[in-house]
Amino acid sequence: MWGRLWGFLYAKYFRFWLKWVLRLLTGKCELQRVLGGAAAGARRTLSVEHSLESSKNKVLRNAVHVEEAEVEKCVRDVMKEKRIEQRDTGFKANLHISLLQISGYKKLYLNVENLRKVPYDSENEEHEEQLIELWNLLMPHENLKARISKQWCDIGFQGDDPKTDFRGMGLLGLVNLVYSYAIVGINLTEMAYSLLKNGALKSHLYNVVAGLPQMEHFHQFYCYLVYEFDKFWFEEEPESIMHFNQYREKFHEKVKGLLLDCNVILTLQNTTKP
Repeated sequence: MWGRLWGFLYAKYFRFWLKWVLRLLTGKCELQRVLGGAAAGARRTLSVEHSLESSKNKVLRNAVHVEEAEVEKCVRDVMKEKRIEQRDTGFKANLHISLLQISGYKKLYLNVENLRKVPYDSENEEHEEQLIELWNLLMPHENLKARISKQWCDIGFQGDDPKTDFRGMGLLGLVNLVYSYAIVGINLTEMAYSLLKNGALKSHLYNVVAGLPQMEHFHQFYCYLVYEFDKFWFEEEPESIMHFNQYREKFHEKVKGLLLDCNVILTLQNTTKP
């Protein structure tokens, strides 16, 4: 309760006066202080995003919603509104990168969400081809005897027809499975999707991508989850597969904790932890 009250009072009253005092002391606006004082990465871009979203200026608030093609013009408009000289190339370049990251994150979420909303259709030839490709990747030395078969249970599906397992994550679940050969992949797809949706993945993506995050970066993060969950599962030594959901949530909390660090990078090649 007190935390929410303080947050409201700070946003409504104290933040304005704090910004005003700091501008008097430094001669710089909030964006200039953020872009000039922090290294490139999540901490800087998250601060820029918060500053723009909290602004009373419509031009600045709209800056977090611009498309990639509008970023350059938006940078000029922001500099004009804040009376920053256009020849300040450092500010211009840093704001351009941050806006690309913000724009790219929103676009990536929309692309992932659109793929998730596509239901698996057994009448769709492309969907069926991807499903058979998954079987061939996971079971290269065993032929699938029939499209509907108990053999699917051997690679982690719940029944004899995998299409029922894709109801929650749609085609996104299948695409990620094919991308990484995972067995518990649909659960980890949901985990990656939820972290993207609630904004928790920003710290990772803003550190990894100096520009527009793409679908491949989402897939790469998913592969990280698969690899780390495999290690986590064997380290925890659960009694049986019946405890899967319990350990999945424990792993989920661990990943969310890592993502609280603005310097975090979660990849198979480079894992930076708090």
